[in-house]
Amino acid sequence: MNKHVAFIYDDIFLKHETPEGHPEAKERLIAIVNHLKSEGIWDKLIHVKPRKATEDNLLLVHEFDYIEKIKNFPPGYIDPDTYICEHTYEVACYAVGAVLEAVDGIINKKFDRAFCAVRPPGHHAEIDSAMGFCIFNNISVGAAYAKKKGFRKIFIADIDAHHGNGTQHIFEDDCSVFYFSSHQFPFYPGTGRELERGKDAGEGCTYNIQLRAGSGTKEYLMVFQDILPQKIREVKPDLILVSAGYDMHQDDPQSYINVTTEGVRSVIRSILLASYVPKIFVLEGGYNPPVLAECVRITLEEMLD
Repeated sequence: MNKHVAFIYDDIFLKHETPEGHPEAKERLIAIVNHLKSEGIWDKLIHVKPRKATEDNLLLVHEFDYIEKIKNFPPGYIDPDTYICEHTYEVACYAVGAVLEAVDGIINKKFDRAFCAVRPPGHHAEIDSAMGFCIFNNISVGAAYAKKKGFRKIFIADIDAHHGNGTQHIFEDDCSVFYFSSHQFPFYPGTGRELERGKDAGEGCTYNIQLRAGSGTKEYLMVFQDILPQKIREVKPDLILVSAGYDMHQDDPQSYINVTTEGVRSVIRSILLASYVPKIFVLEGGYNPPVLAECVRITLEEMLD
C-alpha cells in the first residue's frame, strides 16, 4: 500500500540567489522539480506549501543576536562559503517552516512521511553562526519544535558526506534527540570524530562514523544496513528526521565518497525499514543537479513503496 508522502516545496526557495559558479544554486531545486514531473512521480505526492517560520520558532535553537544579524546583513558573504542576498532571511525562514509544516502534518495525520525540498540547507548552521552554505539549522529547529509538540525521542540520521556540526552541537547535551552521522573524515568542517559522543546529560546520544575518502557503496551499506537499524532499535524514537544530503554520490563534485545510484537507494530503503515511526527527510547537500534530482526521485520512490 502506498504511504501518504508529502513533498514540501515552494518557488520561494529559488529567491535565495548565490553568485555564478556557487555550488549551492537554485538550479539544484529546479532540476529536482523538473525531474519529478518528467518521471511521473510528481502526481503521486501530496503537495504541501511551507510556512514562514516565526522568530519564536528560530529562537528554539538560534540566538536572538544571530537572527537579527541575518535579518540585517547586506548582500555578500557572511563566511567564506555562505552567501546572503536581499531575500535570504525570508527564504531561510521558509526552509525552516517546511520542516515545521512536516511535523504538524504528521501530528495531524495528513501523511506519515515527508520530504522537504528546501534551500538554503541547514546542518552546518550553529546556534550563533552561518557556515557551509547554511543559514538556519532547518532540521534542528524542526526537532526542537517536535519536542515541544510532544515527541519524546527523536532520531536524526545525517547521510550527507559532510558532518553536521551544527546539529551535533545544538543537541550534544540533550538525550531526547539522538544524532547519528556518517561522513567523510578528515574533511570539512573538521568535526565528527568517533570519540565525539555528546556531553553531560547528552553523553552517548551522538554517534559518528568516520569514512575515509574513496569509501563507497560497500562501506555505506555496512553503516546503514548493520549499524543504523541497531541504533534505532536501541533508541526507540517516535520520530525520525533525516538530513538528506546526496553529496556522497560518486558523481558529486563536493566530496570524495563514491556511493552508486543504487547504493543511495539501498541507504534510503534501510532507513525506511529500520522503524515504522513517521519520517521527515530534509534536503541538505548534493551539488550535481541531474544526479541530485535522480537521488531525490529514488528517495521518494522508496518512501512511496
